[in-house]
This record gives sequence, C-alpha cells and structure tokens, in this order.
Amino acid sequence: MIRELIAKNRSYRRFYEDVNIDLHALKSFVDLARLSPSARNLQPLKYIISNSKKINGEIFTTLAWAGYLKDWDGPVDGERPSAYIVVVVDKNITQSKPEHDEGIVSQSILLGAVEHGLGGCIIVSVRRQELAKILNISEQYEIALVIALGKPKEKIVITEVKDDDIKYFRDENAVHYVPKRSIDDIVTVV
Repeated sequence: MIRELIAKNRSYRRFYEDVNIDLHALKSFVDLARLSPSARNLQPLKYIISNSKKINGEIFTTLAWAGYLKDWDGPVDGERPSAYIVVVVDKNITQSKPEHDEGIVSQSILLGAVEHGLGGCIIVSVRRQELAKILNISEQYEIALVIALGKPKEKIVITEVKDDDIKYFRDENAVHYVPKRSIDDIVTVV
C-alpha cells in the first residue's frame, strides 16, 4: 500500500479548482506532519493553511511553476490549487534552516493528500517577502515552502531515465512524464 501511495504522489500542477478541500482535511494532513520525525525533535515548523478562493488567488501570484516547462506559465484559472499549506520556520525555536524536516513533513502531507484522492506540489520558488506581506506573517517566522493541493486534473506517467535526462516533460496531449532512474542505477551492493 505504501508503494502505491508513493507512486501516486507526483508533483501535480493542474487541478479541479472547484473541488474544495475542507479545513478538517487540511488539518489532518498537518497532523501527519506533526507526527513525523524532526531533527533533534525541535519541531520548529508551523503551518498556515488556506482554502479560501480569495486568499488562494493572492498566494498563487507569489509562486513559480514547473521550471522545466519553459512554454508554460502555470495553471490557468479553473485549474489552480483549491488549497495551500504554507510551511514556516519558527525562528524562536531555531535560527538554522531545518531542510530535512521540511522534506519529511512535505512528504507526509502529500501522502495524506494522495490517500484522500488528492494531490499536490511542493513549491520552493516563492516570492517570500511578498507572500509574508499578503499573509501578514510576523518576522518570527520564515517561509520555507508552499504546498499546493487539489484534486489532480492531469495524468502523470513515470518513465525510465534515458541518456541521463531527468527533466520532466509533457506530450501533445498534456500528459506529464516524470523520468526516474532504475533501481540498478541507484543501488550498490557491498
């Protein structure tokens, strides 16, 4: 079951925007993050959640989407995320950036979303100062990343890496392909 969840957990960038994700579900995804391991058990990450169309529209303007897709500016109106989780670092707990924690909690949140028939995308290309102003985030917190969530509206296919090209791409039918290295390419038995 975990393999299936992980295989379905792709970086979705197009959604059925009108499918609402209620606050209870969003809090349950954050609860999975709360239960996840944390370096030195500091637990310095906090979460700002939004399922408001108005706030979501403002958050959207601060994000960059799909760097490898040079001819795509991101999801169009109607295909944008229906919720966001903004992950912030509480600088009163730590001054160092807890990057491992960020990855662990993001995976936990996204696996929870996939289990509920949803999907998402971890976005680190964020205009942080602008987003902090929009959300009225105090200087005590530093924005680490944003997780976009929604009901996926795109098909994503995992393929084998060819000629060491790991860049994702879309075909003429907007099917999104994600090359993955083979198990033999990444494992050394000693």
